[in-house]
Amino acid sequence: MKISARNQLKGKIVKLTEGAVNTEVVLEIAGGQQITSIITKTSAQNLGLAVGKEAYAIVKASEVMIGTD
Repeated sequence: MKISARNQLKGKIVKLTEGAVNTEVVLEIAGGQQITSIITKTSAQNLGLAVGKEAYAIVKASEVMIGTD
């Protein structure tokens, strides 16, 4: 897979919640942190997503916000 986005985080799918139209995908990356993404149900099926399967969270954004308490 070659893409232009530089922020590619490899992880393992730990949870899939399928809805009528969308699927929520929870990916666990290094250090046990989790990233959640909502994609179309069709995309999840086309990608063959399943719990335990490796996948990438790919972030393409012009800005990344930082916050503190």
